[in-house]
Order: sequence, then C-alpha cells, then structure tokens
Amino acid sequence: MTKRIILCIGTKKGLFVAEASKARRKFELRGPFGSGVAVYAALIDMRGTPRIFASSCNAFFGMKVLHSTDLGKKFKETNSAPAFPKDDGRALANIWSLEAGDNKKDLWCGAEPASLFRSSDGGDSWEMVPGISNHEHARQWQPGNGGLCMHTILRDGNRVHLGISTGGHYLSEDGGNTFSAANKGVGAGFVPDPYPEFGQCVHKIASHPDAPGRLYMQNHGGWEDRPGIGVLRSDDHGHTWRSIAEGLPSDFGFPIVVHPHDPDTVYVMPHEPMTRACPGGSPAVWRSESGGESWSRLAKGFPKKESFFTVLRDAMDIDDLKSPALYFGTTTGQLWIGRDGGEQWSCLFDSLPPINCVKIAVV
Repeated sequence: MTKRIILCIGTKKGLFVAEASKARRKFELRGPFGSGVAVYAALIDMRGTPRIFASSCNAFFGMKVLHSTDLGKKFKETNSAPAFPKDDGRALANIWSLEAGDNKKDLWCGAEPASLFRSSDGGDSWEMVPGISNHEHARQWQPGNGGLCMHTILRDGNRVHLGISTGGHYLSEDGGNTFSAANKGVGAGFVPDPYPEFGQCVHKIASHPDAPGRLYMQNHGGWEDRPGIGVLRSDDHGHTWRSIAEGLPSDFGFPIVVHPHDPDTVYVMPHEPMTRACPGGSPAVWRSESGGESWSRLAKGFPKKESFFTVLRDAMDIDDLKSPALYFGTTTGQLWIGRDGGEQWSCLFDSLPPINCVKIAVV
C-alpha cells in the first residue's frame, strides 16, 4: 500500500486533519472535529493499526478525548477523560499532551493543572499518576502565561521525562512511580534565584532514540541579565544541562524539534521575548547540525519583513521520510511546510483558526 502523510492540526476551534501522498504536492483538509472547542494535544498512534487521539477541552462542558480509527475521517469520544479524584480539590482545565505507552492500548496524558494520567484501555478509563501529580512540589508550582501545564512526556525505557510550565523538568527512573526535579543548569529569569531547584518555565523538551541520554530543551529565555538560558542540552539523561543558545538571534522560543535521522540536527523558532513574534518581523527557523554548537538561518520562502506570527510549543513537527519536511502552525492560522529539512518554505493553509499543536506521521 502506498504510504500517506497524515497531519493533525489542533486549533482554537477544533481539530483538522490533512492528508497527502509522499510527494507532499497537495494536502486535502478535513474537519474541524470537535468543532468550536480548543485542541491543544494530538497523538498519531502508530502501534498496529494507526489511531488518532486528540484532546477537546471545553470550559463549560469539560474535558473530552477524541479517537479515530480511520485516519481522521471521523472521530468519536472515548468513554471517559482524565479527572482528579473527587476529594483532590483540583479540577482539570486542559489536556496538554498525549503519548503512547508500552502496551498497545496504554496512553499517557499531561494535563492542567500540571498532573499526569495513564490509561490501559485506549482512553476509556484513566488513573492519576500520584508520583508526580501529588509530588511534594506540586502545590508550589505556579502557572505560566499559558497556564500550569504538563506539556511534555518523553519515555525512554524506565526513564520518563516531564516538562512543566512553570515547574521545570522532572525525571523518573523507575517507570513513572517516583519523580525528582532535574534542573541543574536550567535557569529562570523571573525569580531571585537564577538556578532554582524547580519552578523553571520549561517550554518544550525533545530527544532522539539514536542518542541515548541526550535531550534538547527550549526554556523561557530572553533575559538580558541572564543570557543564554533559553536553549539547552543534556547528555546525561537530564541530570545536568548546558546552554547551546550562542549564535541565535534570541534564546526565547517555544518549540524544539530533532531531525528524525540525525540526533545532531535540531531546529528552533526564535521569538522576541516581549512580543512573542519573529525577530525584526522577519520569520526564520534556525537549524543546528552540530548538536547546538553552531546555528544557521533557514528563511527561503518566508516573508522578508512585516510578519509577526507566534509558533507555540507543540506547533512544530517533522516527518520521517528520507528527505524530511518540517511543519509548523501559527497563532494567526497559517500552516507552513519546510521541504528538504527546512531549506524551502511554503504556506499550505493560510486561514485556519489559531493553531495550538501540529503532529505528523507517515502511515
């Protein structure tokens, strides 16, 4: 069967699904699903028959998880969504991340206020993970501008990495039973202590299976008095971090993405810290092919000036074809594709609702 590209686009007004051949010449758009309700998380689950999961979080009618078994032609709700125990005192405000677990029906979910849930039946029932949701730090975390969100879940054997805004990076080395703050070298510009134990505003964490122990982080940078804390790298499973921001026009940004075939190639989208927009109104994706030791600017096809969009933490992804393409969505509703690893950019869709997340898979 000829392989197809499936692109999930979570927006302020529902989930859209775009489909194309491997040539990527034309994408056909479906949706919105969960119409009118914001979608901040999506998962294209490639274990067995591909399935799509997406959050659908309504401030009036509560949290839902959408599920498709036909590559996004139609969706239905799972039997339940994550929820705190009745005596917990917290109430879910959003779902920020969905990730695949070990077994075919295992799912992990990161939520707001920052907490972790697991399902063993494809999302029909959920249990809170107490090791982090009831961590001794949990009631001390504070919301960032986007809320108190657990937005990153990375799994590597028994290691589980979590990104929390504003909580920082937390690491489990026993499969998710217990977690510890692992923020040595991760700075904060908004508290007196430049390197606190926890409470950093981590924006996104990324990894690659061919580089065990290596992690890349986009942290909240952009501080004149604490430069270089916004783009970081770890080579010891997140126990310590160091800056790789030198050479970038700004160390403030939201997404960070690793090339599917090369763990040394990493992409970021720098923004000006005050406007959350492209530096100088001139968009560019920046790429390092040396694990962050140096950076180059990729801007062919973008407007050269007067463009002030924002790209959120989960709104950039990359496919895994031989010559991969990057994709990112903006808060002004444009969906861009960067062919040949970001060498040439063009706009696929220019009038979608504000885009929160972008996920891509070749199925």
